[in-house]
Amino acid sequence: MSESVTTRGLQLGLDTFGDVTVDADGRPLSHAQVLRNTVEQGVVADRVGVDAFGVGEHHRDDYAVSAPEIVLTAIAARTERITLGTAVTVLSSDDPVRVYERFATLDAVSNGRAEITLGRGSFTESFPLFGYDLADYETLFTEKLDLFAALRSEGRVRWQGTHRPPLDAEVFPKTERGTLPVWIGVGGSPESVVRAARYGIPMALAIIGGAAERFVPYADLYRRALRELGQPELPLGVHSPGFVADTDEEARELMFPHFKANRDRIGRERGWGPTSRADFEAEVDGGAVVAGSPETVAQKIARTVRALGLNRFDLKYSNGPMPHEQLVHAIELYGTQVIPRVRELLAD
Repeated sequence: MSESVTTRGLQLGLDTFGDVTVDADGRPLSHAQVLRNTVEQGVVADRVGVDAFGVGEHHRDDYAVSAPEIVLTAIAARTERITLGTAVTVLSSDDPVRVYERFATLDAVSNGRAEITLGRGSFTESFPLFGYDLADYETLFTEKLDLFAALRSEGRVRWQGTHRPPLDAEVFPKTERGTLPVWIGVGGSPESVVRAARYGIPMALAIIGGAAERFVPYADLYRRALRELGQPELPLGVHSPGFVADTDEEARELMFPHFKANRDRIGRERGWGPTSRADFEAEVDGGAVVAGSPETVAQKIARTVRALGLNRFDLKYSNGPMPHEQLVHAIELYGTQVIPRVRELLAD
């Protein structure tokens, strides 16, 4: 078991990418309706006691959310306590100054509830859309993360790189707490793990395939790198796909066709084979998919938290075109049954 910090403020959150969903007759909803439904899902999450709500960023027709901070601001206006963040902000194809300004604004209107997860993103549509060359994929993220890290001081920033003119300025508005909470989303490369430690930023591991225990070496590497770099102990989080229903059988039956539709579309674009029911069942039984009844989901989350010594677990509850009504019920079960049960299991 990794060094555990589970007794100090474990947060249990939810993530959505704003997938375009279908109605009861299987017809796709408009992007506008999906955006309104995503806001409603965030409001429900706040009401049932979920700790954090993350919204992803995509720039393609099967996802409705391309401007997560606007969606989060709409949720902020109707909620009081839930932390509002991203899953993830594609920093490579955005401007770090504008990102900081937008989320400092969200932090103000939400009374200090904003956070950001920065990443390179697993989709590349934003690069040509905003005029970036994919040949610069690595250096864009490295330079922009360097600038964003400097902006977090909220003092005067003097910075120079190769992909934008030098900066010598202060950025406004400033937050009341002096900086923005930030995570770095990591897919599982050792270089990305060490980078997060070098900047002294909490790390969020995306576990979307295989057993969580496979990622223990990354958790250990992160903590070891923090110590060797003289950084303080920092939070570690995990994001994994899943779904909660009243029974295990119902969760699998409801989730599979939409999970398959989502994975198969991405697979056709990237050269993967189609997802089979056996593949799905294997991921639910022993892999990354956290699906089932509240008890089953709570047990799997608790095992993951213990194995990696987590401070945060976020369930990506949206899975392709699953209907809004099913997602809302999953959120209600997660907040009212899964979260209390996870805390009970970890207390034991």
